[in-house]
Parts: sequence; C-alpha cells; structure tokens
Amino acid sequence: MPFSDPQKKKSPPPESTNEEAAYLKRLAEKQSPITLKLVNGETLRGFIEYYDRNMLRLTRQGKPNLFIFKHQIAYLAEEA
Repeated sequence: MPFSDPQKKKSPPPESTNEEAAYLKRLAEKQSPITLKLVNGETLRGFIEYYDRNMLRLTRQGKPNLFIFKHQIAYLAEEA
C-alpha cells in the first residue's frame, strides 16, 4: 500500500456549506417550534420568523418577539 505524497496537501474545507441557511429556512417555512439555549444559560421557546447571516427573529406566543444574534446562541433544537 503506497503512502500518500507528503508534498500534496489537501484543500481546506469550505468556509460554509450553506446547510445552516437551508435548515433555518426549513424551520421558518414550517414554523416549527424550537428551543434556543443562549450562551448565558437562558432558554427561549418560539419559532423562527426571519433569519440572516448574523441573527434570527424568534416569535413567541404571548411574549415579545426577539431578535437574537447568532453568536449568542449555544444551541437550537426542534421541539417534538
């Protein structure tokens, strides 16, 4: 089995696969209920009404809608 040539370098991975945008678009179109956990530990529930490269709008029932910067989100999960 030949070893790979150390002179050949792999190309770096793409900066973006656009999968995040496709996922957020699907959630927004379906108005799927989601749970967001922020980096400060706060948990929010609602659905995504709008998103762009830097933030998203979380629409909540009976509470004010929020614009949340993506860098403030620890994780996002669809509710069952």
